[in-house]
Amino acid sequence: MITRGHGRDLEVFLAQRAPELRFFGGYWAMPGGTLAAEDLAAANDGDEATALQACADRELFEELGLMRYVLPTDRATPGALHEARKLLLAHEARDKSDKQPSPWPEIVRGADTPAPLRVLCRIETPAFAPVRYDTVFFHVPIEDCPAGTIAGEPDVWPGELVEGRFFCAEDALAAWRRDELVLVPPVVIMLEHIAAAADIDAFANAIAATTDSYRNGHLHKVRFSPGIVLAPLRTPTLPPATTTNCYIVGHEQLWIIDPGSPDAGEQQRLLDLLDELTQDGATLGGVLLTHHHPDHIGGVQALCAARNLKVHGHPITLDRLDAAIPRGNNIADGDSIELGATPDGSSSDWHLTAIHTPGHDQGHLCFAESRYGTMIVGDMMSTISTIIIDPPEGHLQTYMDSLDRIAVQPMTTLYPAHGPAVRNGHKLVQKYIRHRRQREATLVKVLGSDPGTIEELLPKVYWDADKRLFPFAVRSLLAGLQKLAEEDRAVERDGRWQLTQ
Repeated sequence: MITRGHGRDLEVFLAQRAPELRFFGGYWAMPGGTLAAEDLAAANDGDEATALQACADRELFEELGLMRYVLPTDRATPGALHEARKLLLAHEARDKSDKQPSPWPEIVRGADTPAPLRVLCRIETPAFAPVRYDTVFFHVPIEDCPAGTIAGEPDVWPGELVEGRFFCAEDALAAWRRDELVLVPPVVIMLEHIAAAADIDAFANAIAATTDSYRNGHLHKVRFSPGIVLAPLRTPTLPPATTTNCYIVGHEQLWIIDPGSPDAGEQQRLLDLLDELTQDGATLGGVLLTHHHPDHIGGVQALCAARNLKVHGHPITLDRLDAAIPRGNNIADGDSIELGATPDGSSSDWHLTAIHTPGHDQGHLCFAESRYGTMIVGDMMSTISTIIIDPPEGHLQTYMDSLDRIAVQPMTTLYPAHGPAVRNGHKLVQKYIRHRRQREATLVKVLGSDPGTIEELLPKVYWDADKRLFPFAVRSLLAGLQKLAEEDRAVERDGRWQLTQ
């Protein structure tokens, strides 16, 4: 966290990540990186704290041209630093099979190790993501560094980062709420604490207390866009997922979507988060369900009882719930759920629109959000796996029709039930459509050359799947065979499947 100024004049440097990056492409974040071999080598006896400090100093220079080491005069000129940075970036861009050592140790050779940076906090990615990061945030106040240890202002060279500038925390948050700036979730939390603090020491104490609570089990306020909090709860779901995303949507009035955990401890974590989100006057509108599967409804009854709420959903879904759960409204395709004023105050007509998307589940609903163009898609898609179509509830052609319908909806960020949100929702929808078509083409090819039973076809059609997932893949295979049969393209005789022509 690079800052300039003090007190209410404090500004924070943020950089936009290149759109093509797999991890938070296009988002604005605080600069950083990951531990490398040269950082570990700089540590005594593998001391993690020293290695992380070394990593921070290397990344400051690599990403922004900021040098904290006091170098010998001949290596401290602007020209020499420019060439050294080019060497370091070229090393980072090399093919990973190239075992050439990093030039960093030579760049800082002979310089005294700078004073340690202040550790602000440590945040670990919640369990919803397949790739999780354990991140230490350091404070780098530019004007407080000893003379000569930093070469000018942060300087972004196009590559991993696109641009960067200093922001007042309140201004960055306001731009985020206006949908003019896309911020990574941890930075939203950091900026909110900075905006609320009187000075850097008050901020450091507050953010440390918050992140300590995360380590003790409190749910993060994970927001990929304004007005939607992603709360991953441990559920008895299907692998590779271990959690189901519960969503809290709204600003003045909050709706809870899919409180799916049957575990009392997880239910309490959700209640604690709801208490945090309503402490400034927001109210709870009720519970919304995408569909009836156990990992989506497991905590509904407990939540409704604890907060005197009713559950709303498609009539097929509501009919399948325990009779003791208090019902609200049936939700049909095209119905609106009013949310009140938007987070930026630009409209009082903020709402969710229900989209009936059967195929995975007959009563499945997606919810399109009106201000920021986001969509909560339940089990229509996942960012960590494919979706099982399990007959007779699941129907492949119906599912494909629902995907086609989602594909033409206005959409920015897509929120799945399993895995992190993804900024370009349409790209993921098209990926799912291509995947299903490719799997069907493989099935037709296999049937054309080697007809067989479902058990014989499974390893040939799902040759790329983990064999431990075959018990689930066999259901989707059956759905694919039934689709071909409905189209008169395949037929089953005595348990063996073959093409009709």
